[in-house]
Amino acid sequence: MGIKENTFYEGGPHIGDLIINILLGFTVICLPLTIGAVVRAIWLRYKITDRRISVTGGWMGRDRTDIIYSEIVKIAKMPRGIGLWGDLVVTLKDKSRLEMRSMPNFRELHDYIAERVADKTGRTIEAITTK
Repeated sequence: MGIKENTFYEGGPHIGDLIINILLGFTVICLPLTIGAVVRAIWLRYKITDRRISVTGGWMGRDRTDIIYSEIVKIAKMPRGIGLWGDLVVTLKDKSRLEMRSMPNFRELHDYIAERVADKTGRTIEAITTK
């Protein structure tokens, strides 16, 4: 019997990131980017709930990072793939950063996380987000 969590998003990186990098992989120069995209597509998983952000990744998906919203100081978004997917960077109180790459629906996820952080910390959304 655990604590109830409502899941807002659960899944891996955007499929467009993998497709673009596979196409770029036909050039030898972009081969490392292709390998990185394949590894992300296979082993990287995100779970964003109303209580925490959980990222499972690493070699064979063995590493897991959980962050509660009260630890977050800032959140930034960067569009990629002509705006179809993007990266989210979460800055924590201890100045460390968590990068979530190739997030589908990154704008909605950014707004959802910013609202949860504002609720938990009492700060305004404008103070949490960076433009």
